[in-house]
Amino acid sequence: MTSDTAPIRLFSGPLSMFGAKAQIAAHEKGLDFELIMVPFEMRRLYEPKHPEVVRINPKKQVPVLIHGDVEIFDSTQIFEYLEDLKPAPALWPASRAERAQARLIEHKSDEIYFPPIIRLMSLQDVLEDPVAIAAREITADFYEDMEETLGDSEFLAGSYSFADIAFYMAQLFGARMGAGMTDATPKLLQWRARMTERSAVRRVVGPMAAFLVSEGRPLPTFMADLAPSAAAT
Repeated sequence: MTSDTAPIRLFSGPLSMFGAKAQIAAHEKGLDFELIMVPFEMRRLYEPKHPEVVRINPKKQVPVLIHGDVEIFDSTQIFEYLEDLKPAPALWPASRAERAQARLIEHKSDEIYFPPIIRLMSLQDVLEDPVAIAAREITADFYEDMEETLGDSEFLAGSYSFADIAFYMAQLFGARMGAGMTDATPKLLQWRARMTERSAVRRVVGPMAAFLVSEGRPLPTFMADLAPSAAAT
């Protein structure tokens, strides 16, 4: 049986959106954990695979969390485990309806918003390709939906939650791939600014920004102050 005092190891990668989600959540919880960055480079990506990641996750992807006898993968499953492990501060809202909303937003961020961003990753040299245009249209519609969802609240599901973490990291990759937010969603832009100022977010996104700069990659404007000598786009 796993003791709550057993060491926590979290495997992630310097450009892993899903790993970053788990990292931010662990920092928000104030957990003491060992962060293990698996081998990654732009040309070979995640090769060679880390043996612990291969052993635990059949998909051979980060994030992976080890806590004593517990070995799990997938950012959503890690979210749920961290919430059970340390209920306070809570990262799911208190009410049943808001929890359902937060879980839906987290799921939609991964499964509705992010697939078009993945398509854009291979179309950076042909952003006027019809497939790229269609992908950006899907993301623009999603931003409008999130603008309406946010309304006059500070966060997407009432209180700050995993939903905010998930969508923040997803839209970060959207901005990098040419599908960023615009002035059409001013409330969402303000939400992003609030998110970027959170200590846990900066602890994770800062190193990611520094890695991109070290690789000569441009940064979206909202990330520019998180890395030295950053070139914003």
